[in-house]
Amino acid sequence: MKIILHGGFFSESSTNAETKIAKQHALTEIVMKSYNYLQTHTALETVIYAVERLENDELFNAGYGSQVQSDGKIRMSASVMDGVSKKFSGVMNIEDVQNPVRVAEKLLHVEDRVLGGSGALKFAREKGIPFFNPETEQRRTEYEEKKGTFGLGTVGCVAMDKDGNIAASTSTGGKGFEMPGRISDSATIAGNFANADCGVSCTGVGEDIVSAGIAVKIATRVTDGFQLEQAFEKTFAELKEFEGFAGAIAIDKAGNIWHKDSHLMMVFACYDGETVKVFN
Repeated sequence: MKIILHGGFFSESSTNAETKIAKQHALTEIVMKSYNYLQTHTALETVIYAVERLENDELFNAGYGSQVQSDGKIRMSASVMDGVSKKFSGVMNIEDVQNPVRVAEKLLHVEDRVLGGSGALKFAREKGIPFFNPETEQRRTEYEEKKGTFGLGTVGCVAMDKDGNIAASTSTGGKGFEMPGRISDSATIAGNFANADCGVSCTGVGEDIVSAGIAVKIATRVTDGFQLEQAFEKTFAELKEFEGFAGAIAIDKAGNIWHKDSHLMMVFACYDGETVKVFN
C-alpha cells in the first residue's frame, strides 16, 4: 500500500517560514491519516478521503480557501478516476459547496459523469450536498487588494491499496482573478488520470498541463513499458519545450512513487507505512 498527495506549489500563498512549517505539518498529518484509512478501504475511497481533508484545510487552494475569480465569485473543479473500472468523473466551476470531490464521487455512479456550472450544482443539491461558502478572509483580502501569487494551487492524491488497485483524485479552487468560465485541468484527464498501471495527479498552470496532457501521457507511457521515472522525464521534457509550469505525483503498479515539478517547489507528502517524506 502506498500513498502520495500534493498541495500545489509552496509559493501559492506565501514564502514565509511559518506557512512552510504549517503546510509540512498539515500534509504529514493528512498523509498519515489517509494511509491508515487505506488499511481498510480501497484506493478509490482513500483518494477521495484524502482530497476531502485537503479541501477542508484553508492552507490549500481547494474547497474551503479557494481563490476568488475576477467577478468576485469562487468556482471550483475536482475529479476522481478509478484505475480498476477506468471510470472518470468530475465537476467544473461548481459554486457554494465545501467539498467538490464529494460531488465528483457521486457522479461516478451516473451516466453523465462530468458536469459543470449550474448543472453540477443542481446535481449536488439533489444528492443532498448543502450550501457552503468556501471563501476565507485571506482570499477575500487577496482579491480586494489584487495581490498574491495566483495560478499555482491545486491539491491531489494517488493511492495504491492492498490489492494493487490504483486511483487518483485532484481538486482546485482555480488560479485567482481568472475569467469566469475558464476551465481548469483538474477535472480533465490531463490533470488527473489512473489505470491499472499508473495513477497521476497534477498541479500548476492548468493551460500548460492541458497543452502537455501530463497525467494521461505519463500513465500511458508507463502502460506502454516506460519506467515511471522515464515517463516523467519524457513528459516534462515536452512541457519544457514551451516553458510550461507544472508538477505531478504518481504511483505505478509496482508500488514505485515519483514526483517532479518544473519550477519552484511543489508541496507534497508520501507514506509507505514506514517513512513519511514531506517537502522541505
